[in-house]
Amino acid sequence: MEEMNGDRPALHVAVIGGGIIGACTALELAGRGHRVTLVEPGTPGGPQSASYGNGAFLSPASVIPMSFPGIWRKVPGFLLDRDGPLSIAPRALPRLAPWLLRFLLAGATQDRFRRTAGAIHALIHDAPARHLALAARIGRPDLVSQDGLLYAFPDRAAFAAEAMSWDLRRELGLHWEEVEGEALRALEPGLSPRYRFGVLLGAGAQCHDPGAYVAAIVAQAGTLGARRLAAEATGFALSGGRLAAVETTAGPLACDRAVIAAGIRSAALARRLGETVPLESERGYHVEIEAPSLRLARPVMPSDGKMANTMVAGRFRASGQVELSSTAAPPNWHRAEVLLRHLARTYPGLEIPAAGIRRWQGHRPSTPDGLPVIAAARRVEGVVHAFGHGHIGLNAAPATAEMAADLAEGRPPRIDPAPYRAARFRPWRPVSLAPPEAADDRR
Repeated sequence: MEEMNGDRPALHVAVIGGGIIGACTALELAGRGHRVTLVEPGTPGGPQSASYGNGAFLSPASVIPMSFPGIWRKVPGFLLDRDGPLSIAPRALPRLAPWLLRFLLAGATQDRFRRTAGAIHALIHDAPARHLALAARIGRPDLVSQDGLLYAFPDRAAFAAEAMSWDLRRELGLHWEEVEGEALRALEPGLSPRYRFGVLLGAGAQCHDPGAYVAAIVAQAGTLGARRLAAEATGFALSGGRLAAVETTAGPLACDRAVIAAGIRSAALARRLGETVPLESERGYHVEIEAPSLRLARPVMPSDGKMANTMVAGRFRASGQVELSSTAAPPNWHRAEVLLRHLARTYPGLEIPAAGIRRWQGHRPSTPDGLPVIAAARRVEGVVHAFGHGHIGLNAAPATAEMAADLAEGRPPRIDPAPYRAARFRPWRPVSLAPPEAADDRR
């Protein structure tokens, strides 16, 4: 099935999943001269993908994992606070317990917290530059711009309360400008006067329409020969311990390689290969106001709401919330109402209409330690994992695509793949706090 492509064999690669990770991987592989089939039942860029509904921040500052030292003290509040940025459905606790314990242990020490942040940094430190180049490559430079990102706080004390996170960002090489009072008003006049301190991350960028961006990336891959199979991947056919075909609802797709980038559906596919990855949905929400009475000069992240406020295709979008529940549970639209109430408090001049609000709920595919799985499958030759990005999918997509393409070609990635190996997740038992070099699962 392989043909020669210059000095290396041209492969037929099935990329499973049409979100931002799958779209970028398909384009990367097609650009390298491989034959690509994108297996995705929905329309690429459609609302079925987590990338459709995200906050559209392209931020090198998004390195802080959800699990951090001392977070266990906050768990009772998560269970009781219906309006907090993170909620846990009590009825889902028995099923979530193993994942939650891994989650708490993942950030239990400063060493683990810092190592995870460093691994995220490796994937996203140059995300704005990568996305600016990608948008130009696909002929849609209008979809990405770099005007900075504003993090707003009620006062300097509120910023100091997050010192652990901002100090770590500084150690990782991030630079920002502190703004107060009138300087903050000049940057974003629509902010409530109760925000008196801000951090302007000049290196930050934004995507102006994530759904359209994904669709445009897939369309560009199509111009390079990639085709789309409108079907759902259900498993794999093997021959002698290596991949022979991807089983789909439209029948088997014979291929040389497969990349699993199917978001929340990825863990079930990995299990078909004997790989156990603890993947849960951090259910996220957004609300959008059509023809808003107030527009932002740049994306804003208010510290108290922990929501991304962005202009997306002319609409005012507020994205955020983490709800741990079940993928099968219906949307809890109370979470969307929380976002609307935050918007009303954050921007007094923004009219919140009684009708016509767009609401969306989706599934961030999240591992307990906050790092994606980017690795060759251990038990079956020819399959590459590229999933579990949680909150950094949009940011990390170009770097992930490059790594996944390298792995599919059998070459070592430029970014060290060790932190993203699937083998870090053993069958459930108490998780060791030993650093990676002391562990015995470095396969």
